[in-house]
Amino acid sequence: MKHTALSVNLNKVALVRNTRHLGIPSVTRAATLCLTAGAHGITVHPRPDERHIRAHDVYELAELLQDWPGREYNIEGNPFHNLMDFIRAVRPHQATFVPDAQGQFTSDHGWTFPDDAERLRPLIHECQTLGVRVSLFMDPVPEQMAAARAVGADRIELYTEPYAAAYGHASETEQLERYRAAALAALDAGLEVNAGHDLNRDNLTDFLRQVPGVREVSIGHALISDALELGYDATVRAYLDCIARAAA
Repeated sequence: MKHTALSVNLNKVALVRNTRHLGIPSVTRAATLCLTAGAHGITVHPRPDERHIRAHDVYELAELLQDWPGREYNIEGNPFHNLMDFIRAVRPHQATFVPDAQGQFTSDHGWTFPDDAERLRPLIHECQTLGVRVSLFMDPVPEQMAAARAVGADRIELYTEPYAAAYGHASETEQLERYRAAALAALDAGLEVNAGHDLNRDNLTDFLRQVPGVREVSIGHALISDALELGYDATVRAYLDCIARAAA
């Protein structure tokens, strides 16, 4: 793709829906509106406690995306909890392995090597046998990228919360250099690069201008928050504009 792909994470839509028993807001309706506005894909992170995305959402979105050829479905989560059951049943375009603990508030760190290598290797191979691309959620540590490739990953997703927290502060430049170095190391190792966590309309363009080769950003909390004020169509278009400005 000429520009970085935008995958919309719908977890927060499901979180609001789950506070009542009315089925609104609809996760599939949100997906349709985002795809219609130009989003390149949909991401969900179905945690074992189903506090937001539930099993039926995963299957309903898989069915929906059959009507959107060229758009991608990314299912993320811990492969040692419930993720692999969904991968085997749905066979999405991408599985993003995230080392969350059960009940964890939000994703806050990546895999480490060689600690996680041997237990990840067979699950990565299984996904690829099913035709599913594997991305590993990683901290921006250049020295870890060759090991991620060696274990079989196709991509890594850079965990961007430290950059987002530093944005607009004195440490922003230092953080951007960390991510730039990690992305270059990943590319040198033969990996493709995704990114996500706390990216928003303010910080996304600067990140993409400085960090090379980002194929996809997965954005949920900020995007859905913006959509509460702007609507899905205007919000998705605003994020696509951030991406386009970075590529200009």
